[in-house]
Amino acid sequence: MASIKSKSKVARRKNKGRNISGVLLLDKPSGGSSNHALQRVKRLFGAAKAGHTGSLDPLATGMLPVCLGEATKISAFLLDADKTYRLKCRLGVTTDTGDAEGEVLETHDVSGITRDDIEKVLPAFIGEIEQVPPMYSAIKHNGERLYKLARQGIEVERKARKVTIYDIKLLSYEQDILELEVSCSKGTYVRTLVEDIASRLGPGDESVGAHITELRRLSVGPYEGNMLTMEQLETLAEQGFDALDAVLQPVDSGVADWPDVHLGADAAFYVQQGQPVMVPHAPTHGWVRIYDQSHFLGIGEIQDDGMVAPRRMIRQCA
Repeated sequence: MASIKSKSKVARRKNKGRNISGVLLLDKPSGGSSNHALQRVKRLFGAAKAGHTGSLDPLATGMLPVCLGEATKISAFLLDADKTYRLKCRLGVTTDTGDAEGEVLETHDVSGITRDDIEKVLPAFIGEIEQVPPMYSAIKHNGERLYKLARQGIEVERKARKVTIYDIKLLSYEQDILELEVSCSKGTYVRTLVEDIASRLGPGDESVGAHITELRRLSVGPYEGNMLTMEQLETLAEQGFDALDAVLQPVDSGVADWPDVHLGADAAFYVQQGQPVMVPHAPTHGWVRIYDQSHFLGIGEIQDDGMVAPRRMIRQCA
């Protein structure tokens, strides 16, 4: 009997919180982890369930979509989404972490580097490139996070990964501070990118070194702008849950750039039972948003036979 009561208490703890669904576009503050920001948002909304869509370094600020409730079912797709960053880096100084929080390893004279020099090397980094992930990253090696090994002074070999840089805009270059805007695919390490750019700027392509001093994420997938700071959320929280809920993006906003299919009553019933359905004029391949006549039902994938197969169905939308 004691065991049953114990399980009952665990179930109540797990279910604690509001059943609210939607996506909050948080302007993450500098100095804290993404998980810390997530937990603050979850508490403010009193949400039963929440998850973010890809960590930002403590130093970084900007777009951190926080998925609440049923929106957590689309978080994995936002993890895979393209992103845009604005950054400042200091040329001539290499740190062990690749950012301003690390210890200085090397310094180089960059007084002779001009804006023209930088503009000449940037095109080499646009398109599909290979990056070696930094030691200060969350990638695992034999089950251990690389950054934990790095803090122990351990460095291990990392395999290069292919990423895509869609665009690099040179915004400014004054003294040794370079400001860039970078549009890129998932998995891109901006710290590694600036180090690689610096490797082309010295004499004979000798690296002059560089590290990130400021990093701000401007967009994630379809989300750009309309971010709210933690202070703005706290002000709204004083007005009650209705004020907070009003700033949430709908669950399907995270896949708003996908094609959509609309089902009649019979097809909607079967797809919600987990069965593939045939939809006239549906796309021939890929992922789709699924709707009945008035509601977002979830996301599906086109099978080889042309039928729409449900993959992540939404029980409730905000």
